[in-house]
Amino acid sequence: MNDLTEWLDALRDSDKIILVEGKKDKAALEHFGITKVRTLYKKPLFQIIEEIAEHYDEVILLTDLDKEGKLLYGKLSRELQHKGIKIDTTFREFLQKNTKLSHIEGLVSYCQKMSIKTVKAWLRPIVQHDSSSLQKP
Repeated sequence: MNDLTEWLDALRDSDKIILVEGKKDKAALEHFGITKVRTLYKKPLFQIIEEIAEHYDEVILLTDLDKEGKLLYGKLSRELQHKGIKIDTTFREFLQKNTKLSHIEGLVSYCQKMSIKTVKAWLRPIVQHDSSSLQKP
């Protein structure tokens, strides 16, 4: 991955579940067509870890890159690995090294500042209908 557009494409194409902190983080990723997102919102951490361990072999942790997010990342990473779950660090490391982003929920505005197209620009209709052909004769 060389830039944020490639990062978004790779994240969208990944078959791994993505764990984020809250609803706004999830909404930011969904804005770019990334759908395999699960939040930590309103559930005890131990319960989320158990559920992930039951259903997945590998996860992407995208907690915020601030102090609290880093602490949460460390705890989640340790507990999930203890349960045998592999942590894909590629996406988080990319953000740390290549952006000034500190909160996942700020991804949309960050991309707008960087002039990166959103999913609305990427999704094109497969067939465009001529509205005149839909009128009755």
